[in-house]
Amino acid sequence: MGWPSLTAEPDPAPSGQEGPAPAPVAAPPNTPALDAATEEVVRRLFAYPRPLCAECRGRVLGRWGHGFTNPGRLEELSTRLGLPLPPLPEQAEACELCGGAFSRLPKWVDRCLAAAEGWEWQSFRCGSRFDPERLAREETLWSQLGSAHGESLRAAFNRELGKAIASRTGRRGDLLVPDVVFLADVPAGLASITVSPIFFYGRYRKLDRTLPQTRWPCRHCHGKGCEKCQGTGKMYQESVEEIIGGPVMALVQGEGHAFHGMGREDIDARMLGRGRPYVLEISRPRKRTLPLEEAMSAIASKAGGRVETSPLVTCTGKTVEQVKASRPEKSYQVVVAPRVPEEKLNEVRPLVEGHPLEQRTPTRVAHRRADLRRLRTVKSVRYVSSDAESSTLEVRAEAGTYIKEFVEGDGGRTRPSLSELVGFPLKVRALDVLEVHDDLVLTDAPSETSRTTGVA
Repeated sequence: MGWPSLTAEPDPAPSGQEGPAPAPVAAPPNTPALDAATEEVVRRLFAYPRPLCAECRGRVLGRWGHGFTNPGRLEELSTRLGLPLPPLPEQAEACELCGGAFSRLPKWVDRCLAAAEGWEWQSFRCGSRFDPERLAREETLWSQLGSAHGESLRAAFNRELGKAIASRTGRRGDLLVPDVVFLADVPAGLASITVSPIFFYGRYRKLDRTLPQTRWPCRHCHGKGCEKCQGTGKMYQESVEEIIGGPVMALVQGEGHAFHGMGREDIDARMLGRGRPYVLEISRPRKRTLPLEEAMSAIASKAGGRVETSPLVTCTGKTVEQVKASRPEKSYQVVVAPRVPEEKLNEVRPLVEGHPLEQRTPTRVAHRRADLRRLRTVKSVRYVSSDAESSTLEVRAEAGTYIKEFVEGDGGRTRPSLSELVGFPLKVRALDVLEVHDDLVLTDAPSETSRTTGVA
């Protein structure tokens, strides 16, 4: 008994009439020739007496040729060598490799879709778990038959399950950035789902000198809640992350959020200009379509003028890598006291602009960072204005430069410092980041899926 062929046979000529000779069935393109070694494997495979379903028998040569199903591959080999197709086991469960898993694909589709109920998704990937003994058994079989073209049970099952889910739902498989990943635990008969996070890119401006960028766990209780933090587990009650991430997480019904900024400013520093680039990551979102206008309105309401953000753009995890890897120069506005005469600043500028600046880890962060020496470069120092008690300067510096310490000296841990060069101690009264000079271009332009499921 044979299996349905991949290609249709020509219609027979009507009875009593002589029709044209049937055209040979064409093999799919790029089908390789059968060398002597492979032909011998085929003959051993067809003669193998143990019960194997069509899928598993075809998988023994699953990487030979392209464009075939595994049963179709056996059809092609049977035709080429003039060998009768091996018999199928009477019960699919008798297959000694898959145990009938391929015959139960419709049930596995049902289980996967049941696991996905309540989650919005448009793209997917399939994975599976099999008894290790079965996986070892198939490798033993390949070795016995001498096959170098075997396809693993899991790879074949994942592909066929994916094709069945796509056919049932009209949604597409995506091996790189799927919305969900289905896992079929074949021995247990259970399907589960892993929901991928969603990512949004934006730029924030921070106008409040009391907000940290991200959640800051209490130093005393490490987030558990104590008298010092009034039971909140946090050093500061709100952050830029929570102001932006909270409303977005609520709208997509996520279970958590993470904030990936292109560096960070001090808590008491404002972030002005175009804003600082960031990626907001929402974990396990039940919805993947963000109503953008509603999100922006909710963020603005929660921020109360303290934080602003550009409209969110859907991206992928690759953008997180881009943002974290970027080290752009930054421009700062610094108010220093006492007043520095403009002529004095112009006198010392050539001593710092473009020259190496040696900075040890600042005293104020030494409790949480390794004590290292770093070489940084101040690109420019420009006088802006003065009053009776202070001067306003504009400084442009390499990424990672500690600006407060550049001005004050930090007890000699930064050299040269502006205080050292002007000849009297300076104190930073206010610090603002005027601009992050990045040239970030998103390399992960939204796919068709993220365009339709990202923001609305």
